[in-house]
Amino acid sequence: MTNQIHREITPLKENDCFLIFDREREFFNFPIHFHPEFEINYIHNAKGGKRIVGDHIGEIEEKELVMVGPNLYHGWENFKNNGDKSLHEITIQFPRELFNEETLNRNLLQPIRELLNNAYRGILFSSETIRMIEPRLQRLSQKRGFDSFLEFQSLLYDLAISRDQQLLTNMSFQRQNDFHNSERIEAIYGFVKENFGKKIKLEDAANQVNMTVVSFSRLIKQRTGKSFVDFVNEIRLGYATRLLIESNKSIGEICFECGFNNISNFNRIFKKRQSCTPSEFRTNFTGTKSVF
Repeated sequence: MTNQIHREITPLKENDCFLIFDREREFFNFPIHFHPEFEINYIHNAKGGKRIVGDHIGEIEEKELVMVGPNLYHGWENFKNNGDKSLHEITIQFPRELFNEETLNRNLLQPIRELLNNAYRGILFSSETIRMIEPRLQRLSQKRGFDSFLEFQSLLYDLAISRDQQLLTNMSFQRQNDFHNSERIEAIYGFVKENFGKKIKLEDAANQVNMTVVSFSRLIKQRTGKSFVDFVNEIRLGYATRLLIESNKSIGEICFECGFNNISNFNRIFKKRQSCTPSEFRTNFTGTKSVF
């Protein structure tokens, strides 16, 4: 299935800070793709279109604003006729190297650091954020020179501190580690990644970080907002969705390879998280042909 996903070579040159496209078109016409740059996408007049980010598939509203991290699959597709309105797109792409680790560790830039880390899972911004950011995106496309770079940095910061951001992919679908800011959570995440294909006992996970079961469960809830069982299942689902996209393995093979004890349980947990069965997810993803 990977032959349906294209690696895009962006127009960014080695010394560029960022680039911005502001354009209108009648339909989406680019295959699902990935690239090593960060990307921010604003779309207007495409209500009813299909959004694909990593293992997430969803329907878009009249306006939408999404940010994706390096090498994360993404695309937008028409699956309902948009009528006589032209799509309006504003796309910003910028390289990972624009902000180095030393710079991002500065106190003032901590929100941007978190934004960039979250982008590895894809971020859908709220309608309130879109209303705030929309005129600035349009102005940014008209600016030139250093003024444009200052405005771009300010835009990133406002996105970083905006409310009601929604992460789109399962935590293990992307290959970036989300838990660099907590040694214990990082150790737990590493343990689960190594063992997700078999039964994982709560006691064994707690022992990895020398904690009691009660304290361990509280830590997981505080840091992830999930119970340990849900935490493990989300990691398993991330690997399962990747296998559904990238391999021709059967649903049963994927179920047991990812540590689920039976297919009915796998289907139930998968549908609760993805709003469709594994078979439906594979069909929906395979059927995606045109994207932005």
